[in-house]
Amino acid sequence: MGQALYRKYRSKSLSEIVGQEHITSTLAKAIKSGRISHAYLFTGPRGVGKTSIARILAHEINGLPYTDESSHIDIIEIDAASNRRIDEIRELREKVYVAPTSAKYKVYIIDEVHMLTREAFNALLKTLEEPPAHVVFILATTDAHKLPETIISRTQRFSFRPVEKSKVIEHLKHIASKEKITISDDALALLAEHGEGSFRDSISLLDQASSHGKSVGLDDVRALLGIPPTESIDQLVAALQSSNSSLIMQVLIGLYEQGYQASGIAKQLGLRLRQDITAKAPHLEPAQTLKILAKLIEVPASHDPERYLEIVLLSGSTHIAVAPAAVAVAPAKKQAPSIEPKKVEKVKQKIAPAAVEQQAEESTNEPLVQVNGVFDLALWPQVLSELKKKHNTVYSIARMGQPSLGNDGTLVLAFAFAFHQKRLNEAKNRKMLLDTIQELTGQLINLQCTFDKELAQRPAEAPSKAVEPAFNTISNIFGGGELLES
Repeated sequence: MGQALYRKYRSKSLSEIVGQEHITSTLAKAIKSGRISHAYLFTGPRGVGKTSIARILAHEINGLPYTDESSHIDIIEIDAASNRRIDEIRELREKVYVAPTSAKYKVYIIDEVHMLTREAFNALLKTLEEPPAHVVFILATTDAHKLPETIISRTQRFSFRPVEKSKVIEHLKHIASKEKITISDDALALLAEHGEGSFRDSISLLDQASSHGKSVGLDDVRALLGIPPTESIDQLVAALQSSNSSLIMQVLIGLYEQGYQASGIAKQLGLRLRQDITAKAPHLEPAQTLKILAKLIEVPASHDPERYLEIVLLSGSTHIAVAPAAVAVAPAKKQAPSIEPKKVEKVKQKIAPAAVEQQAEESTNEPLVQVNGVFDLALWPQVLSELKKKHNTVYSIARMGQPSLGNDGTLVLAFAFAFHQKRLNEAKNRKMLLDTIQELTGQLINLQCTFDKELAQRPAEAPSKAVEPAFNTISNIFGGGELLES
């Protein structure tokens, strides 16, 4: 079995460490002058060399040669994640007073030290306060803020930082040359960027990429990392610039169908917009770009990343193109007055519970049996407003539909994309929509969801004078909803 590249090319001395010269030079001078501290604390992100330097330091202060397979009875490594209880630390306290077997110092390397329990920290503190002269502690952690101040104050702290991208690229190029891997500079830059300043992560990605063959290109790395094609990101930026909601949805659906995750799409779009905002001729207004960037960061942590990404992009345009009016709004003088609560209650009493249950369980495109009255399309914006307050997920789906009335008075929602139709046809989502309409109007209506792919290709046309401009803008994008607050 072959050895992983990050282990094969792990540094063997302080002079070989790349990217942490501010630490290695200080440690080298301390060893040369014989000024060895009784406790060191290495903090910083993962994969930047904390454990490697701890092992090298343990060997060099004892004058011992170090290789990846090196082991010495007086150099003890402890994983605090699996030895975090007070019993293990008490055992350590008892053993530290035993003199080294053959080395000058007995060195304890405690990795992920922040995982120790409070009781274990208290026990360790006693040893750090009055350590034997022959003992050196090297503590390493990625979460220094979780350590008690009493522990930190009794150590020499060294803060590791992410390695510069240029140094990572040079190191990867050196390894690729040694391994006879042909890889383009663009592919190396992408590996270094995705490694986020971690040598270990970047080298591991190079190891993975090399499995494609001895020649690795940018497309190979993109496929490995699951990064959406540049063309698709360009289309999203262009769609945001022109406020083309149909193109935004088409690109996103296409990426979803190819297996790309919303979090990955958001990350790449965010990187592109960050570069774009500093350009001399940016595609979008800087303020608009900053708003979108702030929301894109939230996509991975969202309960429904795909829907949240759609909302971010659809609401990210400041100038939204106007398409055919989605709602037939009646003249102002004929608009239905708000229904008084008492009247609604009386109407509700006439609705048979069995009919409500039947409608809630319906999940196909077949219209339900009409119970009473015909839905007034002028109330559709109010329905969306109520949905937004109570059921935001259903709201984000329903607003994509274009409402109309069928010949039998059925409320018909036409969707430009099949997956919106399918989502709203789910029993739970249909019930939420129909319950909202019932609460608002006192009617249990028929509902039919249809798929009309021609909606996405229809040309834009001027808004009707009878419809307010702001409402016309929103109805184009959200199917008769209201504009999201920025």
